[in-house]
Amino acid sequence: MNPGGEKPAVAQSQGQPPRAVEMTRLAPGTPTRTVQLLGQVEATQQSTIRAQTGGIVEQIFVQPGDRVTAGMAIAILDDSDQQLGMAQAQAKLAQERSNLARLQVGTRSEIIAQRQAAVQASKAREQEAQDNFKRTSALVKEGAISQRLLVEARSQVDQATGERLGAEASLAEAKAGPIREEIDAQKATVAAAQATMNQAQLAQKRTEVVATEAGVVQTRHVSQGDLVQSSGQIVTLVSGNQFDVFVELPEELSGRVTPGMSIALTARALPQWKQQATITAVVPSADTTSRRQRVRVQVANPPKELLPGMAIAGALTLPTNRESFVVSRDVLTRRRNEWFVFTIADNKAKPIPVELVTDMGKQVAIFSPELRSGQAIVIRGGDGLNEGAPVKIVGGAS
Repeated sequence: MNPGGEKPAVAQSQGQPPRAVEMTRLAPGTPTRTVQLLGQVEATQQSTIRAQTGGIVEQIFVQPGDRVTAGMAIAILDDSDQQLGMAQAQAKLAQERSNLARLQVGTRSEIIAQRQAAVQASKAREQEAQDNFKRTSALVKEGAISQRLLVEARSQVDQATGERLGAEASLAEAKAGPIREEIDAQKATVAAAQATMNQAQLAQKRTEVVATEAGVVQTRHVSQGDLVQSSGQIVTLVSGNQFDVFVELPEELSGRVTPGMSIALTARALPQWKQQATITAVVPSADTTSRRQRVRVQVANPPKELLPGMAIAGALTLPTNRESFVVSRDVLTRRRNEWFVFTIADNKAKPIPVELVTDMGKQVAIFSPELRSGQAIVIRGGDGLNEGAPVKIVGGAS
């Protein structure tokens, strides 16, 4: 019987010249099949740029979809309050520095002269009080005045002596100058005032809101004229140079896909884009509704037009578990919905029906219990061959 199911005529095989054919040998292989998966782009990193000080938005420079670079100005806030705080801090710092300078220089000569004069004046008052006490004592002894006046005179002497001692102590302090502890304490006060000044300057600088990293603006949270508080949201950025693609696996493929497998990615929105990537991870759970498992594919250096939320198709090539031979598509002959390959026996063609296990494009995986590894089959010249047709091997394996 020929591959078409008809008995070949003897005259057809005996009168024909041998047909030239080329041969190849069968070798076992690993057949594969390509599965189309669907998913979407998700940002690998997402960050929210926040105001670090409060104020009214004077200018906003970005819109959703804009690309920004690290250090780029995103918004400007009104800095009236910050300018006032900086002026106050600057005045306080100047005052404390002046106080420190006075301590470090010591007491001025005119102050010492003033305190010396105060000492002389207190001595004069003390001497006057002592003289008055002596006169009063004499008069009391004579009985001319009462004892009460003597007590008052003595009190005046004690008061004058105390004033003299205080003036002398003040003079001694002025001559000695400030002690080291006073200078150190004032230095600490100056340092605190400087820190307050630095904080005021930083608050003023922060009225310019800048991007801390490069990315694409996903959401703008404020507009010109809005009042924002410290830590208020300005914009949300997503990474522009690295994305994750999540694709869904049919339930029957769960457990067969592992990290490291290659997958070809395409996007309907970008018909010219195709990128080969590697599966990064397999999410160890399935969606309760679809029963599908998700796998993550990291896309480095994506095109600028690729954005989070876009639909993605992934072509995943998987090995099959069927025993088969991987051969060139040229070995196959199709007749009446059946596939055949030809072997040669006694220089005559012999068709063998085969099962097409997997179509891989230029190569196919086939199986037949009549085939064995290393067996020679026709790779060229098989079209139009019938069972028993004479052939002549002109190339390839024999």
